[in-house]
Amino acid sequence: MSRDHVQSAGRPTTGGAGGVPDDSAAAPYLDLLAHDAPVEAYEQPVLLARAEGEPADRIAALEHAKLLALRVRSELEGRRRREAELSALFETAHDLAGLRDVDAVLQAIVQRARSLLGTDVAYLSLNDPERGDTYMRVTEGSVAARFQQLRLGMGEGLGGLVAQTARPYVTDDYFKDARFQHTLTIDAGVRDEGLVAILGVPLMLGPHVIGVLFAADRRARVFEREQIALLGSFAALAAAAIDTANLLTETRSALAGLERANEIIRDRSAVIERASDVHDRLAELVLRGGGVHDVAAAVSEVLDGTVEFTEAATAPAAALEVSRAEGHAVPHGSDWIAAVAAGGELLGALVLHGHPGLDPVDQRTLERAAMVTSLLLLARRSAAEAEQRVRGELLDDLLDVRDRDPRLLRERAARLGADLDVTHVVLAARLETPAGDADEEAAARRRLWSAASHLAATRQGLAAARDGGTVLLLPLATGDIATDLARRTARHLGTAVHQPVTVGASAPATDLAAHRDTVAAAYAEGLRCLDALHLLGRDGDGAAAEDFGFLGLLLAGERDIGGFVERTIGPVAAYDERRGTELLSTLDAYFASGMSPARTKDALHVHVNTVAQRLERVGRLLGEDWQTPARTLEIQLALRLHRLAAPRHD
Repeated sequence: MSRDHVQSAGRPTTGGAGGVPDDSAAAPYLDLLAHDAPVEAYEQPVLLARAEGEPADRIAALEHAKLLALRVRSELEGRRRREAELSALFETAHDLAGLRDVDAVLQAIVQRARSLLGTDVAYLSLNDPERGDTYMRVTEGSVAARFQQLRLGMGEGLGGLVAQTARPYVTDDYFKDARFQHTLTIDAGVRDEGLVAILGVPLMLGPHVIGVLFAADRRARVFEREQIALLGSFAALAAAAIDTANLLTETRSALAGLERANEIIRDRSAVIERASDVHDRLAELVLRGGGVHDVAAAVSEVLDGTVEFTEAATAPAAALEVSRAEGHAVPHGSDWIAAVAAGGELLGALVLHGHPGLDPVDQRTLERAAMVTSLLLLARRSAAEAEQRVRGELLDDLLDVRDRDPRLLRERAARLGADLDVTHVVLAARLETPAGDADEEAAARRRLWSAASHLAATRQGLAAARDGGTVLLLPLATGDIATDLARRTARHLGTAVHQPVTVGASAPATDLAAHRDTVAAAYAEGLRCLDALHLLGRDGDGAAAEDFGFLGLLLAGERDIGGFVERTIGPVAAYDERRGTELLSTLDAYFASGMSPARTKDALHVHVNTVAQRLERVGRLLGEDWQTPARTLEIQLALRLHRLAAPRHD
């Protein structure tokens, strides 16, 4: 309000006949009330009247009007405050009626309590029956992390006292109040937040306290009775919100339980129908002579998933062994594995993909399918044994018969699905774990021969029992090497017979039908590799002659010196031939000089940088490990053999 306005409000005005005053002392205060002026403005009319020398009765009238106006103003403020409080309580009750998120309702209660009480901080704690204390649930205006994570034991701090006694407590100076128990943890949290005056009211559900609602200031303050009652009203709404949320949770849980029960009933009915369906389908498959893939397809359709039959070597080993030992399907990641076994021998596995949670009835369905699959495989094996004997006889002829017709050999192989004109590897396989007695040893050898014959039949090869072990003739795929084939075969056979199997492989062989000694020589080389693995303590592994470096020269029947030299330093020799460089002579000088670049440059009469550049090129051609002891030994031997094989010029 401007000074002119105050002056006009405090100065009497005249009007009417004889200048008789027609205004009253209340007029300026009515104007102040109308404009919702601050309390300080109500002193201005009296001060102005005194300053202008108004009569004493006029000043007295103004003083009386001021008191009445202030009383009216206070009443109006109280009404507005109560209206705001009732409005806030109504809005909170409305939020509670449409409760969707109890945290959001509790946050709104704390925010409104802080706003209406005009406090720096408001917060709500809930009791923890299991731990016997109360903990912070919602805070508004708090800035201290330690305060927001406080837990108060019953009777500790002001909040603990409220929770314990179910009565409101208020303090205008927390740290000077001795009515409640102070603890280092609680006092540290309150001190971090900077709180001084605190009001706490209980959250009640019937006779039980479930928590405390607080309002607090960072300065000394006296909370009015009306403010305590207002916070109590908010606490009642908060308790109702929590109770409603708990009831909703229980209701939802009960509904979920009923829905789950209905689902179980529906699923059980569907499972029984599926079990009956799969039983009929499997019986039909057996009667009409179906195969293992027909079984997998039928079970895939019934279980609404993808079921496939896999060889034992490609199935997860640990899960497969557990399934074989327990006789049940077992989970493996998101898949299920059911071992297909007969007489202790693993024939493979049925794998159900993408079903991490499998119903027990469906699990038994998968297990029955695995049993039917094993029966079908045994039936197929009995039919295949005749073919295996034929395959063994053909391989025996390739190993032993000297006078034979290559055309007839090729025809016999073609009828068995083998091609003698492609590159093959001869593999000698032997069990390395001694059996307990002669019968057990014979049974183990039969299992090895059976597994090897099955492997040969699936890989368009041949297999035969020989020299207490098994010999296999397998084609070598493009890009494959004899070493990898030997190792895969050792793993496959070892998994099939549950014992370590050692496999020695020959170098790749061609023209098997045309050259009568090729297969026999390759078999002898495989046996030498097999013996070398045993002497080196590598039972259960697979290897070829090329794995033994220069020792392969001793193992190879034809002493493939050229092949050894080519494998060892061939890239360097080829580079010299293409570029006209002297890398081989540099290597000779380097090794002759004790692998010293300085002495090498003296021997070659070149700069040391030239030696370094040539050796760097050698490293790129032979690999970074070319200077390791094992490699340097082979390289030096290859260099010497290369020199000996080179033509001499007199």
